[in-house]
Amino acid sequence: MTVVTATSPKTLADQIEDRLPQTQCTKCGYPACRPYAEAIAAGEANYNQCPPGGQEGVARLASLLGKPVIPLNPDNGVERPRPLAIIDENLCIGCTLCMQACPVDAIVGAAKQMHTIIPELCTGCDLCVPPCPVDCIAMVPVTGDKTGWDAWSQREADAARERHDQRQARLARERDAAEARKAARVAASDRSVESTAVEPSGDQPATHIGAPADDDAQAKKRAIIQAAMDRARKKKEELAKLGAGPKNTDAVSPEVQAQIDAAEARRRRLGMTRPDEDKSSTPAVDPDHEPGNDNNT
Repeated sequence: MTVVTATSPKTLADQIEDRLPQTQCTKCGYPACRPYAEAIAAGEANYNQCPPGGQEGVARLASLLGKPVIPLNPDNGVERPRPLAIIDENLCIGCTLCMQACPVDAIVGAAKQMHTIIPELCTGCDLCVPPCPVDCIAMVPVTGDKTGWDAWSQREADAARERHDQRQARLARERDAAEARKAARVAASDRSVESTAVEPSGDQPATHIGAPADDDAQAKKRAIIQAAMDRARKKKEELAKLGAGPKNTDAVSPEVQAQIDAAEARRRRLGMTRPDEDKSSTPAVDPDHEPGNDNNT
């Protein structure tokens, strides 16, 4: 008896995505390579909008789609040697904004600690440059005269797509976990309110037996955060005296500016800003923020 194994053929969007370089740079006008592939498949985007793929990338898609090879759309950028992000360690203030912007987790570091690029993982997407409030990231060409697919490989593209997908899955888990923690806090608060009412007897005042038990821990946490912020502020003041203060805040995207504004508002709620602090020259960083977890409130 012949056994026939059923296979699921790839969709047109799948096949288009396979031919994209997976730099996740958004230069095509879409938030990642997959949405761009889906837009091409749906006839909503042209197949010449990917600068990292270059002219060879256009030819790959044209062959798949049965269409003529057309020039790369200059509105989306130009074909160029592949760049590598380099962080100036003397200027990095550890704000984590570049880590949040990197679509393939090619940047390592921690809040208020110097960040660094993992060269083997960087796709040269440029997305880490605009959010940097101290302009300490440079994009350095590393492939000589080689551009487009000559400066990239299918193996590197496959690895970049895997890291991007893993990052997206992790962010989804973090958002779910944040929502679960928030729901647990609300539930605990409701239980606490229900158990606080104790009727006073005689001249004795009412006692709130359900008062939060973690006030001391929260106070200690705030003290630690305040000390860290004071150290970071002092470092920024020292850098400013050397002429190394924030330089590119005008280039910050609306999305990143919204993150900065939200973090600054949180700092004010926690009483972590001085009245005389110049907000315009101080990158607002949420001390409790975990990279990629924008719902942790």
